Parts: sequence; C-alpha cells; structure tokens
Amino acid sequence: MATTTIRVLLVDDESNVLSSLQRLLRNESMQIRTAGSGKDALALMESEEIDILVSDSKMPEMDGSELLSLVQKRWPHCIRILLTGYPEMESLIKSINQGHLYSFIQKPWDDNEVRGVLRQAARLAYAERERSRLTKLIQARNRKLRDLNQQLELSVTKRTNALRKAIQLRDKAYKKLEKSYMNSTEVFAALINQRLPKSRQTNGKVSALVKAYAEEAGWDAVRINDMTMAAALYNLGKVTWSDEHLMTPSDTFRGRDRDKFRTYPELGESLLMSLEPLQRAAIIIRHHQERWDGRGFPGQLEGRNIPEESRLLKLAVDFIELQRGMILDRLMNRDDALENLGIFADRVYDPDMTARFIALVHDKAPDLEPLPDGVISCRLNQLKAGMLVKSNLLTDSGFLLLNAGSILTPGMIEKLMVFERTRREHYQVHIDVSSDEHVTPDDEASESAETSGSQDS
Repeated sequence: MATTTIRVLLVDDESNVLSSLQRLLRNESMQIRTAGSGKDALALMESEEIDILVSDSKMPEMDGSELLSLVQKRWPHCIRILLTGYPEMESLIKSINQGHLYSFIQKPWDDNEVRGVLRQAARLAYAERERSRLTKLIQARNRKLRDLNQQLELSVTKRTNALRKAIQLRDKAYKKLEKSYMNSTEVFAALINQRLPKSRQTNGKVSALVKAYAEEAGWDAVRINDMTMAAALYNLGKVTWSDEHLMTPSDTFRGRDRDKFRTYPELGESLLMSLEPLQRAAIIIRHHQERWDGRGFPGQLEGRNIPEESRLLKLAVDFIELQRGMILDRLMNRDDALENLGIFADRVYDPDMTARFIALVHDKAPDLEPLPDGVISCRLNQLKAGMLVKSNLLTDSGFLLLNAGSILTPGMIEKLMVFERTRREHYQVHIDVSSDEHVTPDDEASESAETSGSQDS
C-alpha cells in the first residue's frame, strides 16, 4: 500500500459534498479525483485508471445506480461504493443488484466510518491491482515460455534431423566397413584355400553347418555373423604351414609337429584380433580345439567354460575333416563321421549339442550340396519302383552301382539294400521328380492303399 497510491473517484452533483469528502480524505494515501455528473465520471475513467468509485445515488441525467451499473460492465475490477441519503430499499436493492456494490455510505456520514470503509476498500483495491499485475506477469511469462518452447521444439527438430542424418551416415559407413571386413574375410578364406587342394577346402561346408545350427537354435543375427566368420577363417593359423604339413592328418603328428599343430588356433586369433569386427570370431577360433573333458588346447577349458560357439565349431570342423582325411589317416563316410561324433560326446564334444547337431544333419543335411530344382535325395528305404535316377550312384570306393537315367525296379532296389548292408555303407540316390511320369515318395501313401486293397480282396 505504501508504494502504490490508490486512485479514488468521487462523484456528486453537489460541489460542497465533494469538497467535504476531499478534506476528509486528504491525509489518506489516496489520489482523489472528482466529477460532478455520471457523464463526467465516465469520461474521466476513459482516460485514467480508477480503483475506487464513490457515487451519490441522486443525480440528474444519470443517477448513481445507472452509473455503477455501467462501470461494473466496463471496469469490473473497480470497487463501487454508493453514497446515499435516507435510502429507499427499492433504490438500494437496484444499486446492489445492477452495480454489484462493495458497500454504501449513508448521509449524513460519520467521518471515521467513511475513512474505515475507504481504507478497507483501498486494501481490497490494492490486492486486486496486485492480483491483476501478477496475472499479467504470469500471462506475459507464459507467452514468453510458449515462444521459448516453440523455439526449443524447432531447435530439437533441427537437431533431431541432423542427428538422424548423422546416424544414417554412420550406419552407411558402418555397413561399408562391415562389407569391407566381410570382403577381408573372403580374401583370407581364399588365401587359405589357395594352399589346399580342393578336397581339403572345408571352410564352405563348415560355414553352412554352423549357420544352419545357429538359425535352428534361434541365435541373433550378430552372433550368427560372428559364428560364420569364425567358420570361414578357423584354419587361418595354418597359412604358414608347409604343403607336407597341410596334407598330414592331424592325429598322426608327433613331437614338434604336434606342438606346431596345437598353436594354429592361437595364431589364427592373433591374426584377427586387430580387426575389431572380427574380435569375437577370433575368440571362437582360439577355443575351437578345446575338449569337453578339459584335455583340449590351447587353454584346457572344460565343459561349459568353453564358449558355446567354439563347441559348435569343433563339432562342424571334426565332422567335415573326418570325411576329408584331415584328422585320421583314412576317410570316413558321412554316416560314420556322425557316429564318431556320438561316440565321443561327453569326452570331446558337448553331449547335448552333439545330439542336436546329429539330428540337424540327419533331418536337414546342411552339409550336402543343394540339389537343382526337380531333384530330391532319397535313402534306399524311400525308393519306389518307377523312379528315375538323376545321377550316377557310386560306392564309397568309387564303384558304380546305378547309371543316371535308370528306371528303378523292385529287384534293383532290393540289390542296393543288400549291398548297403553287406558293405556297411549308406547311400543317397538322386531322383528326378520334374516329370509326373515317374513315381515320387509322395506316391507312397497311394501305393500303400492299393496294396492294402489288394490284400483285402
């Protein structure tokens, strides 16, 4: 109140009343304005901000009730007080209802009462002015805050777009780098294969096996990528070997040769560790010659302490290398190699993984070359008379059993099964199913039905 002067407008058509009220309020902290009519009061309020209006009720042209009603509509925050003689209830009620009076002062007035009413009204006016000031301040700050928010949103949008572009560029660069490393992997693999005869280029077979197993097990894409790169480069550590060592079955190494053989997983790891995207593949390679019983190398890790990927790589490598004569001084056929894995499960290999691996190879044969369209591979117990043989069938020693283009007969099938049992070999016959003229395995159900019908009759 001390820092803000309250402006009071006194309205009365009698000048002596206005003079009396001015003298009464001269020591109050108020700015006093006067007007001799309602019209003059409205004109003054157009040009000045008035906090309190004190109006006489009886005035010509515009009485107090009408004036207070107009002020209430146009300046609702102005506090309105009615000055009246002996009030008529009807006139007073009209003033209260239309002008929304704060109070009324009855003539003749008591000076202390007038001062008290005006002081209380001044406090209320000051509070209202402060409320209005704070409201305007809050509104201004809210507008400023909205502007700042809009600027911030615009800035965030710009930064987000810039960040999105940066991420896209990063991803593009990363894909380019990843492709570069994949190319490096292919170069390394090709370098290894240049040192080996075609019969001992195992990388592709091993990669196909581990990828098929990993996908069947539900491994994520990153893990599968690491696994296939490790499979492609697992024998990188042999790149400095002599031709004689490369052609020597690993189980026949002795002395220094055996010691050198045991270093190839670590050497392969060391060649790859400087390439960040290949570091995980390098660790897999390091441990792929560990054994389930802890008697492997280089770390003599045991059981589940061996990385799961390394355990899988060991299975795939041994399965393929047994068939290529790279472990023993003789070649194993495919079924014997699988049987060998099963025999050494729980000693050399993870037993649970070995069972799943063998089942995968039996069911889906990911190690076999993909067949062309219209050709299927059948075991002997799946063969039917009338099937067309697509390619030559050879024994493990290279003896020709069937010519491509042969039409199978019951006698031919029986002889093949006898030959398979006596030689303890297992044969897969490639059958041409591109023509409807020949029997396919899908005809088995219908043939069984026909056979059953003949027996019934």
